Amino acid sequence: MFLNFFYETFALGLKNIRLHKLRSLLTTLGIIFGVAAVIIMVAIGEGAKQAALEQLRQLGAKNIVIRSVVPPENTDPSSKTTRVLEYGLKRLDLRNIKSTFRFADPDDPDIFFDARNGPSPLAYIVPLRDTQQKVFVGDRRISANPIGTVPQVFDVLNLPLDRGRYFTMVDLRSREWVCVIGASAAQQMFPYEDPLGKRIQVGSAGSGTVFLEIVGVLEKTGLRPGSGFINRDIDMDIYFPLTVAQTIFSDTIVRMTSGSFERKIIELTEIWLQANTVDNVESLAAIAENTVGPNHPVNKDYEVKVPIEILRNAERLNRMFNFVMGGIASLSLIVGGIGIMNIMLASVTERTKEIGIRRALGAKRRHIVLQFLIETTVVSLVGGVIGIGLGTTCATTLPIIVHFLSGQDYPAKIAAWSIIGSFWISVLIGIGFGLYPAVTAARMNPIDALRHE
Repeated sequence: MFLNFFYETFALGLKNIRLHKLRSLLTTLGIIFGVAAVIIMVAIGEGAKQAALEQLRQLGAKNIVIRSVVPPENTDPSSKTTRVLEYGLKRLDLRNIKSTFRFADPDDPDIFFDARNGPSPLAYIVPLRDTQQKVFVGDRRISANPIGTVPQVFDVLNLPLDRGRYFTMVDLRSREWVCVIGASAAQQMFPYEDPLGKRIQVGSAGSGTVFLEIVGVLEKTGLRPGSGFINRDIDMDIYFPLTVAQTIFSDTIVRMTSGSFERKIIELTEIWLQANTVDNVESLAAIAENTVGPNHPVNKDYEVKVPIEILRNAERLNRMFNFVMGGIASLSLIVGGIGIMNIMLASVTERTKEIGIRRALGAKRRHIVLQFLIETTVVSLVGGVIGIGLGTTCATTLPIIVHFLSGQDYPAKIAAWSIIGSFWISVLIGIGFGLYPAVTAARMNPIDALRHE
């Protein structure tokens, strides 16, 4: 009996919507846009979180990087034409870090990095030196990053090989003139031929020159510079033995332009540390900070970064973003609910005589309340369903549109909980804002309702 009444009342609610299509649509616009806004905003936030997770996966959750930082530029006018900078990480810092973490190679304490089976809490210590030298392929200059480093860099930075091989510890110790290049660098250098076995020139007259044989090409990482953690395009890197960089190129980098002269002295650009477990990454980063700090008392010409901070920052920003945008979307839902209440109050006035007839024929107050509640819920649910469709469509097409217009990847990931939550919010809006009109209708005096014109 109750199910039959519920079905008939539900059908009546749909009939009333069909009879006033435009009014019903305008009534539900607040619900439609509110639900769509919730889904889109959550999708953008989840997309940013997933991008951070992917970047964390590629950079490694167990990694710590200590990076040289250029000190602030001197504002003295006399220093504009001549600038001498000595800053950043030293080989002494590398030795101190190894000593602090009980990390050393008996054959060569300045270069070794693998202690996974030893007592150290670190698996790797990997120094990098960005030589900042010019790169030539024949007569063409390429804007690549020639970096002297060690073989363990490929494990620490998670750089899978596309073809060829990595350079090895044998190449490092014997100072072989070999290199492994990033995918974008390979595309720019040799767009129509296989780069393996080819030679490239690093350096120029006056700064030292080395001709490196390409022995390996890396897969494309897709990591973009400017993330706050990676300051260069890794896919444009050229990795070659650190021993070759130290032999061919000095620690001094000279830059001369019209009217100015700059000399920089940099021993190491970065030192990457990889912990044995994720749990102690942040504590090890603090130890590394305290180890390096005493050697740089004047200027803070280094920084310590942890990739796992990317995820935590993304989660924090995601929570804040969802809270703010959810609040804005909630206002739209509330406005939509007020619109439903307003229309239903007007509907109660229009249908006063109908209510009187129903009461005269034996309908109880709860039947009238249920009738109007079902109608408001139907209106709200229809708006919610349309809003879910609109929100999912916009969230799906937004990355495509942004990529088409700007060429940039804009991640968006639709969260199932936002769709489910939006659906139930629609139900609650219909019930909550339909309750007052329903009670108002139920409290009418049947005789007065029948006399209403």
